[in-house]
Amino acid sequence: MAVETTPPPSGTLTPVTLEDVGGAPAPLKRSIGVVGGTLLTLSCLTPASSLFVIVPGMFADLGSGTSLALVVAAVLCIGVAFCYSELGTLIPSAGGEYAMVGTLMGRFMGWLVFIIATIVVMIVPPIIALGTADYLTSIATIDTMWAGAAVMILATIMGLLDLRANAWVTGVFLALEVIAAAIVAFLGFGNVHQSASTLVKPEVVADAAAGTTDPLKMGLLIAGMAGALFALQGFSTAVYLAEEMENPRRTVSRTVLWTLGLGGVILIVPTIAISLGAPSQAALAEGDILGLVEGWSNHGMATFIGLCIALAIINAGVVMVIQNSRVVYASARDKAWPEPINRAFGKVNRFGSPWVSTLVVGVPGALLCFVNLDILGEVTGVAVAALYLTVALAVLVARRGVHKSGRAWRMPLWPVIPVLLIAAMIYVLTEQPMRALEITGGILVAASLYWVLYLRPRQETRWNIKLMADDS
Repeated sequence: MAVETTPPPSGTLTPVTLEDVGGAPAPLKRSIGVVGGTLLTLSCLTPASSLFVIVPGMFADLGSGTSLALVVAAVLCIGVAFCYSELGTLIPSAGGEYAMVGTLMGRFMGWLVFIIATIVVMIVPPIIALGTADYLTSIATIDTMWAGAAVMILATIMGLLDLRANAWVTGVFLALEVIAAAIVAFLGFGNVHQSASTLVKPEVVADAAAGTTDPLKMGLLIAGMAGALFALQGFSTAVYLAEEMENPRRTVSRTVLWTLGLGGVILIVPTIAISLGAPSQAALAEGDILGLVEGWSNHGMATFIGLCIALAIINAGVVMVIQNSRVVYASARDKAWPEPINRAFGKVNRFGSPWVSTLVVGVPGALLCFVNLDILGEVTGVAVAALYLTVALAVLVARRGVHKSGRAWRMPLWPVIPVLLIAAMIYVLTEQPMRALEITGGILVAASLYWVLYLRPRQETRWNIKLMADDS
């Protein structure tokens, strides 16, 4: 398989052989199509895990406005999906966002986007894994942090296996996940206690003891958009599998759009049902979904739902480790690190999995399960918004120069969609907690120093973004 190196954005892509680049990591194996890619990516979006792990916290902050926030976020994500579909088919690479942005906007921007993406890929899996213990309470009492770490270790072991096998295993788990979400939606709609007007004129609890509520303020809704985007985040990771997809120029865009559509329905419909079925706004704010299910049906049903959710979380962990390890693998191929590290990250086992990169994602993820969950969630929300912002900027230049005539899926309403998306993401970022902005900014400053002191002086041999040629 040939490799293409990325020159400055105004140049042309020149194919070279593996030997020409000094023995690049072994290529990944093309083995999945739209169905397998959608199963893996939908499991990474893990809509039911978002429903049962992330949405309860949103209920506490946004009350009945949670559904509205998710709907608005889904509309924004359509624009994001168009951007990823166009860039992912123009520049199919396991590097995902950094390969796309680096090819179009220069290597330094690509490096910063790699760091932002790394924040997301390292933090999201443990956040989801930390929800496991809450849904096993009916059969066992487990420490939240240790349960999350155990899920991450199991996901890492599974991530070392064959990708095609994992696609079907995760497909089975995904079916259970969808069944659990469907049951909750059915029960919620069958036990309506709240007026539908609370969905469009949302309320939040003002005094839990008195049972009083206040209208949700617009500023609070906008601040909650980062969490809503986080809940829907994952559909875009289809681009990480581009080098393992058959005919990526066609498969990537279909996988991105199918995943967003299916994931949005699986997440938003049950959220609306829960909002309407909660006996009060105070009960909704508590976010105890299993308690609501038990009230709507019985303890046995709540236990079944809890077990399905625990399996969904494990499933999400497996897929996230699989997909995120591809980003680390790609960074080694692009010589982001000192040579011994590049060689290690580029090692592929007999199953075709980049095994060292998989360990690098999974083991630190287990350790992050012992970090404060609120901080992890806030930083991830900022990183996701920043990632979408940079991808939207990149798609503005995707139709210039040599890339103008490149083979790719092209979005409708260009450049209106990316311009509106840029404005929306900037607004969302301005409403985020200062500590999350400071932490993310500090990481980017450190990354910039690494660029100045190590990568830029060695630009002939370091951080040369390579695109594996597809045969479509």
